[in-house]
Amino acid sequence: MARTPDRYSLVADIGGTNTRVALAERLRVVPETVRRYRNADYPGLDSVLREFLEAEGGVDCSGACVAVAGPVRDGVGQLTNLDWRIDAASVAKSAQAETVSILNDLQAQGFALEHLAPDSLRPIIPMPDAAPDATRLVVGAGTGFNSATAYHTRRGRIVPPAEAGHANMPIRNEADLRLAKFVETAHGFPGIEDVLAGRGLERIYAWVGHEAGDLREKRAADIMAGLADGSDPRAEETAKVYVRLFGSVIGNLALNVLPFGGIYLIGGVATAFAPYLERFGFTEAFRDKGRFAGFMGNFGVSVVEDDYAALTGCASHLEEVMSHDT
Repeated sequence: MARTPDRYSLVADIGGTNTRVALAERLRVVPETVRRYRNADYPGLDSVLREFLEAEGGVDCSGACVAVAGPVRDGVGQLTNLDWRIDAASVAKSAQAETVSILNDLQAQGFALEHLAPDSLRPIIPMPDAAPDATRLVVGAGTGFNSATAYHTRRGRIVPPAEAGHANMPIRNEADLRLAKFVETAHGFPGIEDVLAGRGLERIYAWVGHEAGDLREKRAADIMAGLADGSDPRAEETAKVYVRLFGSVIGNLALNVLPFGGIYLIGGVATAFAPYLERFGFTEAFRDKGRFAGFMGNFGVSVVEDDYAALTGCASHLEEVMSHDT
């Protein structure tokens, strides 16, 4: 299908496992162009973009924005869980784009927040009333773990990158300390991502077995399946530990940035746990901050149930960049 040159922008969301690519007309992601690629099948992003653009008739894009599941510095992104390096020059060449932005994937989610449909949000803790320009926080739990803060200023939105998942996991009691030592023995450092990403869920499951003197391992998908059908009591014990740690970490992040505009949870693990968060005490763990427990009532929490929010965020960011350039 032939498409008008420079009418569209290219947007891409590169996760640890899959890459989603689409065309966007200004703020609107064109639904019929969204394609998903399995990262293991490609040597790098350039080959993914070439295949996508060929499928779209070799469209010449005016701009391109790529969200990367890893740190971005000086226009270069490095995936945390995949040996791909993404730089603006190579993306510009592949997309024939004059304007290129490389974002951390959580930054892209931050730029998407004000464009999400209300029915794509699943409330966990009700959102209190807040000013339209209030700070918002996005927290992602999937293949990895990270967060990003969305600030509104007179000059537009600012969403600084972060690598929050690589800070130390919180330790609230003796059991947490034993879990931290278990993770450290096996993996060298007990980071937040090591207990709250998908593989972190697997490590908690192994630790729960270790505590019981019956060390067994399961994949995250199998743990969630055992939790859903009630066939695995250890999966429920694992979920209780996970939810308590999840609530504690998100509460810590909230105190760091004061997101009165709300906290938005994204990612495959966060979405899978949405039905269980209240059942296993997420709110209590989130608000377990001593004399600041009451203050934590200022923050609402929702799960974002929109697989393509990062693409929308890329389109939104690119539109803002291009409008400032003109």
